[in-house]
Amino acid sequence: MTVRRGGRSKRTRERIVAAALRLFNEFGEPDTTTSLIAAEMAISPGNLYYHFRNKEEIVEALCADFENEMAAVLNRSEAQTDEVEEIWRQIRDTFDVVWRYRFLYRDLNNILSRIRSVEVLFRRILGLSVDAALQACERLGAVGEMETDEMERRALADNLVVVASYWLSFEFVREPRQPLGEAALRRGAFQVLAVAAPYLRGRSRAFYEELSKKYPVA
Repeated sequence: MTVRRGGRSKRTRERIVAAALRLFNEFGEPDTTTSLIAAEMAISPGNLYYHFRNKEEIVEALCADFENEMAAVLNRSEAQTDEVEEIWRQIRDTFDVVWRYRFLYRDLNNILSRIRSVEVLFRRILGLSVDAALQACERLGAVGEMETDEMERRALADNLVVVASYWLSFEFVREPRQPLGEAALRRGAFQVLAVAAPYLRGRSRAFYEELSKKYPVA
């Protein structure tokens, strides 16, 4: 019986996190209350508080999942390549993770200012993202597919992560009353590659130019 109760408790906790993610993405984290989450699940607020003492703990749980998913994309073994197609796939997969947790990017500064653990987590993710971008630039450079010096590579890595991190915020501001969809996500992924385009050479440059036909400038 104890195991069964534990299993139910774990499932309820997972359902709370899943429901909160849906509501945060739809309405924004600041405008979503624990009462709304409980109502969405048809459970009592007391049941929710049994699993999470407050909304901040739910956000922390979601951020832990976000970090794990992002790290899996950035650290996967097949991404350690000098093939621009695989680097492009990694960029798109990164944006897929961002999209699943888009509430974080919609309300990022607000959340970071309130929840210290999320601030620390985001610093780790930014560091991991910059390292991955820098390594990709170095691999392309090593095979003659990118032409940069060390200073340019480091600046480029930072710029790639800035665009990836704030693209959704840009889209929210540009079309505040329009729901974001896959098109906005793909535009963001392309813009990341476009930042690197002036430095690309050979087949990588040709790949970018062919890809740009699918993502014309608005």
